[in-house]
Amino acid sequence: MNGASYVLVTPACNEEATIEITIRSVLVQTLLPREWVIVSNGSTDRTDEIVQRYAREHSFIRFIKQAVTGPRSFASVVYAVHAGYKALKTKDYRFIGLLDADVRFKPDYFASLISRFDAEPKLGLAGGRVLDVIDGKTPWQRQYLKDISGAAQFFRRECFESLGGLVPIPEGGWDAITCCVARANGYGTQTFVDLIMEHLKPRNVGEGNKLRRKWQMGLRDYAIGNDPLFEIFKCAFRFWEQPFVIGAMARVWGYAWSVLSRRARVLSPKVVAMVRAEQRARMFPWKRFR
Repeated sequence: MNGASYVLVTPACNEEATIEITIRSVLVQTLLPREWVIVSNGSTDRTDEIVQRYAREHSFIRFIKQAVTGPRSFASVVYAVHAGYKALKTKDYRFIGLLDADVRFKPDYFASLISRFDAEPKLGLAGGRVLDVIDGKTPWQRQYLKDISGAAQFFRRECFESLGGLVPIPEGGWDAITCCVARANGYGTQTFVDLIMEHLKPRNVGEGNKLRRKWQMGLRDYAIGNDPLFEIFKCAFRFWEQPFVIGAMARVWGYAWSVLSRRARVLSPKVVAMVRAEQRARMFPWKRFR
């Protein structure tokens, strides 16, 4: 695995309960990163203290404190990633990974992932399957395997640079857009189901109770340009996810409310058209869409 050098960037906000688990998961990797920039994005708990302690003990870990300006949103994650990327001192790396501060994974995770890139020259963006740990269990979770969760996105350097930066979407969903744009740029994308990354808390947990989180996901689906028919199909397939039926209905209503209120999107019409063309191709594979 010659030249298998990689760097990591982690945004972190009030992750004192989990960030040490993530740090230890990286420290035991069979292939360590050349550099790991952890950006504290307005943390008010012990996150900074924990990261700084490990940074003193391990020279490849670097800590950055970022001030938060304006209301917090999912776009804050992107701003923190951009800050970490700009702060990288290592120049001769082949891969860059975006890693959440609340995940756990096996010691061979990154070595195994890089071997997949070596085997597939057109692969530009990949990652393991991210499973939420809820009450000590990892319930079944539906995922499109050509998309990679933002908690675990790992890029060939050329692919990452071709993006021209991540899109700061206040409602979230930047990771789905990243995958779509990477494919449009000619790179392959893949989630490898045999590489497991445990997400140590439910996603979007800061948005409130389960129904509120489902509603917010509907807002996100609209923000990233989901085709209306695709959204209906998507939510129908999620009727049996908890909370049963009403969770899917809350998600549909979040999307419908955005349509009815003509909620503004950050994405350009061009990117929305790309998203919808991909979704229509998945729904109607016998047709061709532009």
